[in-house]
Amino acid sequence: MTYEEFADSRLGALLRYAVMLTGDLHTAQDLVQDTMVRVQLNWRRVAGSDSPDGYVRKMLTNQFIDLRRGSWLRRVLLRAEPDPVRAVPFDHADETAERDRVWGMLAKLPRQQRAALVLRYYEDLPDADIAEVLGCAVGTVRSSISRALATLRADLVEAR
Repeated sequence: MTYEEFADSRLGALLRYAVMLTGDLHTAQDLVQDTMVRVQLNWRRVAGSDSPDGYVRKMLTNQFIDLRRGSWLRRVLLRAEPDPVRAVPFDHADETAERDRVWGMLAKLPRQQRAALVLRYYEDLPDADIAEVLGCAVGTVRSSISRALATLRADLVEAR
């Protein structure tokens, strides 16, 4: 039996087995692909074994165990979990439209107010540092941020 014949006859069964191991189709596909590359590289040894199917299943299982030992998989799977707060299916178009709307509202602000907001909420600077960057008094920074937020609130209410 050649490698190609073996792969054609056993790939479906190996994928089903990998899905049962991983619980995830995409991870299973990656696992089978990595295992089959190793099988191809070691085909003489695999074909010469008493049970090539059992040998490959063991390779796949060992690959899975090694995969589980690595911390990268746990990190990826933890990040891939859906956000419990956002149960609604994610729509990139809605997010893009919202981002454009926010950018449009920010663009309408006077530059100093916009800079003050960015320095406060993006750079997380205190009022004194913002005042130094903008070259104005601390009271002016607080006033600018207050006015900018009031303008944004009014725009949000108006938009709804």
